[in-house]
Amino acid sequence: MAVMTKDRINMVVVADPRGRLLGVAADIDVRRALLRGAEMGSPVSRALNRKPFTLPAAATRERIAAAFRTRPKSFIPLVDAKGRLKGLAELSEYVTIPTRYPNRVVVMAGGAGRRLRPLTANTPKPMLRLGDKPILEHLIEQMAAAGFSRFTFTVNYLAEQIKRHFRDGSRWNVEISYVQEPKPLGTAGALSLIKDPGPEPLVVLNGDILTKVDFPALLEFHRAEKGLATLCVKNHEIQVPYGVVEQSHRRLRRLVEKPTHRFLVNAGIYVVDPRALAWLPKGAACDMPDFLDLIRARRRRGVTCFPIQEYWLDIGGPKEFERAVKDYGDLFER
Repeated sequence: MAVMTKDRINMVVVADPRGRLLGVAADIDVRRALLRGAEMGSPVSRALNRKPFTLPAAATRERIAAAFRTRPKSFIPLVDAKGRLKGLAELSEYVTIPTRYPNRVVVMAGGAGRRLRPLTANTPKPMLRLGDKPILEHLIEQMAAAGFSRFTFTVNYLAEQIKRHFRDGSRWNVEISYVQEPKPLGTAGALSLIKDPGPEPLVVLNGDILTKVDFPALLEFHRAEKGLATLCVKNHEIQVPYGVVEQSHRRLRRLVEKPTHRFLVNAGIYVVDPRALAWLPKGAACDMPDFLDLIRARRRRGVTCFPIQEYWLDIGGPKEFERAVKDYGDLFER
C-alpha cells in the first residue's frame, strides 16, 4: 500500500529474483483480500493476482492501444518470452483519458446535528469550520480535484445557509443542485426526490465526513463487483478493559485478558445504481440500512462492501469534531 500511495498507480507488480513476473496486486485485489480476513501486515501473496493480463514486451503501440480500449485497466505488464518483467504500459500514454467522472455525487446535508449542540444551534453541521472553510467545502474541493463535477445537496435544517454559500457551484468549477426535503427523510429518503439521476452510479455520502478515501478506486470496485450498491466499511476495534470470563455450568473454561473485538462499521459512503432509486417510497422517510435491505430483497447479492484503509472520521459529536479540527491541521493542510 505504501508503494501504491508513493507512485500513485494503484498497483504493485511482483517478480521473483530472476525478474519473472509472479503476479500483480491492484488496489481492488488488496481490498478484496482485506474482506477475506487479511490484515495490513499480511504477505502480498494474500492479495496477488497470479494470472494477470500481460502483453509481449515487443508489442507494437497499436496492439497496446487496442488492448487498453478493450480492457478497463490503467497499466499492463510487459514481459519477454521467458515471462520476465520488462516494463509497464500506462493507459495515459496510449488512450486519451477523460478528466472528469460523469457520476453524480449526492451529499446528504439535511441533518440537524443535535449531538453537536450548541455549535449547530444556528449553523448546519456540514457548515462547521475546519481551518478556514466549512466541512462541506473541504469535501467539494477534494472530490472536484479527483475529477467529479456534478453535485446534488439534499438539505433541510438551515438549508439557506448552505445554498447561500455554495450557490450553483461555479466558484469551484462544479455544478451544484439542491433537493429540499419537506421534512427530515432519513439518510436515504431524499434520494427518491432526485428528478434526473442519470445513467451512471451515484456516489452518495454524508456531509459530515472527513476522509481521504480513493473515490475513483471505489467506483472501479463497484463496477468490478457488478452490484446494485456498494457500502464503504471501516474496521473498528473495541477493547474490553477487563478480563473476560468464559464459563460453562459454573466451571471456568477460559479467562481472556482485555480482549479486542473487531467490527466492520458503516462509513456513510455509498455507490448506488440509479435503477434502485425506483424502489424507494417517494417522499417518505427511509434510512440507508433499510434501503440496502430493499435492494438485497430484490437481488440477494446486490450489495457489496468496500473496505476503507484510508483516513476516515464521522464527525458525529463534540469529541469527533475536536479530533477533526486537530486531524485536519495535522493531515490535510500539509
